[in-house]
Amino acid sequence: MLESLRKILFGDEVSDSEAGQKEVRFAAALLLTEAASSDGAIDDAERTRIRALLEKRFSLSPSDAESLMREAAAAQHEQVELYGPSRVLKDAFSYDQRVELLEMLWDVVFADGVVHEYEASLMRRLGGLLYVDDQDNGAARKRVLERRGLS
Repeated sequence: MLESLRKILFGDEVSDSEAGQKEVRFAAALLLTEAASSDGAIDDAERTRIRALLEKRFSLSPSDAESLMREAAAAQHEQVELYGPSRVLKDAFSYDQRVELLEMLWDVVFADGVVHEYEASLMRRLGGLLYVDDQDNGAARKRVLERRGLS
């Protein structure tokens, strides 16, 4: 939407694939931010983890990842549903990439060392919205637990 507005106002040419990639990155950042804040606050460990995941997954510079996080945090306050960003990612990602995204989300949930009931509920909902079965969502959770030494 912002890209379309920018094109109208400034005449910038942005390819559909570039705009689509930006939309996917933004949707992922929005869901990661939602996962971090679903327990009431985003702490430094969660913020650091989101930045690292965005940098790695989308090959972003630290400043670009930080900027994307700020945009997502600002938009999160206006976001009232998860269907839109989930749909963008479901349509853009293969099944394996959606499982990888759930693993990223679990990584953020476990970043502060505590899983709040709201975070667990959110992860169940996101698994359904991303059309990932419960078994694969659970396996993603277990991989994160093992990697963090929490199992």
